[in-house]
Amino acid sequence: MITLNSAALEKLSGSRDLQIPAYEMAERRVGIVHFGVGGFHRAHQALYVDRLFNAGHSRDWAICGVGLMPGDARMRDALVNQDGLYTLVSKAPDGSREARVIGSIAEYLFAPDDPTAVLRRLSDPAVRIVSLTVTEGGYNYNPSTGEFQYETPAVAADLAADFSDGSAAPSTMFGYVTEALRRRREAGTAPFTVLSCDNVRGNGDLAKRMMLAYAERKDPELARWIEAHVAFPNSMVDRITPVTSEEDRAMVAQDYGIADAWPVVSEDFLQWVVEDEFPAGRPAFEEVGVQMVSDVEPYELMKLRLLNCSHQAIAYFGLLLGHTYAHEAVADEDLVHFTRRLYMDGEGTPTIPPVPGIDLEAYKDQLIERFGNEHVRDTLARLAAESSDRIPTWLVPVIRENLAAGRDVSASAAIVASWARYAEGTGENGEQWPVVDRLRDRVMAAASRHDSDLLAFLRDGELFGDLVEHPAFVEPYTKALTTLREQGARALLKVLGRSS
Repeated sequence: MITLNSAALEKLSGSRDLQIPAYEMAERRVGIVHFGVGGFHRAHQALYVDRLFNAGHSRDWAICGVGLMPGDARMRDALVNQDGLYTLVSKAPDGSREARVIGSIAEYLFAPDDPTAVLRRLSDPAVRIVSLTVTEGGYNYNPSTGEFQYETPAVAADLAADFSDGSAAPSTMFGYVTEALRRRREAGTAPFTVLSCDNVRGNGDLAKRMMLAYAERKDPELARWIEAHVAFPNSMVDRITPVTSEEDRAMVAQDYGIADAWPVVSEDFLQWVVEDEFPAGRPAFEEVGVQMVSDVEPYELMKLRLLNCSHQAIAYFGLLLGHTYAHEAVADEDLVHFTRRLYMDGEGTPTIPPVPGIDLEAYKDQLIERFGNEHVRDTLARLAAESSDRIPTWLVPVIRENLAAGRDVSASAAIVASWARYAEGTGENGEQWPVVDRLRDRVMAAASRHDSDLLAFLRDGELFGDLVEHPAFVEPYTKALTTLREQGARALLKVLGRSS
């Protein structure tokens, strides 16, 4: 067994089943700082940068990962001890695999350990891109109103603190990014580009609005400078990447002879569409498969409303039906019909503009094939987590557009109802599951009132806005939730299938 680190690469070089970096680790120079290093970032953006390095492009775009949350200490320990290296194994539906050691992360900083080191790195003129995978909730906005939430405790503390003399340090992404930009402006250093890689519509636009809202409250003059000089390109990202399991670690050890503290396993599909707006410069992403475009929105809506919303369609129904994995859910004829025909075709597709170069029918068929990749073993529990960030951001806009156009919303109403039923915390056979959500107590409290008020869950204006006032949505929602609670998920899918 070989412990993964820079010194081990020579020992691994003889394996025919494993690709290793074709460049020297000492050649890496940080040009990108990334907030939120998790499985997805390491299976996606970091892979693209690694491809660039292997293809002989400049090593000046290596990544410095930054962790802000207490849980990020685990990633610090894994990556620092392995010189930033980790194993990525992609699995195709036919069972074939591709394994490679990724070397594009040259540094990892856990901000609570040394905030000054993070600000120093962000202020470095060599850093020209700051990228983000901070999840939908990381942008700190109310999904119903779109407004920045100044009262969030960590944000409020950063807004009240003075970072200029070094006596205090930020704790949020907003605090670090704006303070670094302030220091760069004072030093006459060009600003970096802020690149969001999260599953949010107009993610760059959202990042800009929220960053400016924070900066305006902190330093209005700085906010005006950011608005005038900092680019926030939009992007669409796509790769199904389950949470790393102990089985994954054991597989990497057994099949490749590597002791890796935190490998990554993903599907073989990969896509990244990026708005080409990088005034400070960028890597030659187009040379390694990234689509650099002038307008990301059609691709973004396609992915959010077909892939992400369909993941929500199978998640709660799948768990209520007793399934554990995504591939089990789409092997269920009733559930795959509901997802593919009723939601994707009936309600998702009508809200998507023409997508250049994409056959939507083929794309939807491919999604079902991807969901059915049994080798990835993507759990429904992962898909059902953090629903209060996902449903309002991804599905509620679909509902609103269809209501405005006078189209049916029965499938979307059933998805929301399945979330409400899931949030009750107990399955149809008495099984209990942990509801993982930043608003867990709130959504479970609402779901607990269903016996006396079937609309209790829907009355949360922060999550659903005024949907509770729309009879065209409330009627199918109420019917769906009643059927789920009295007859079960299978009965509801049968009823919806007969009506299609």
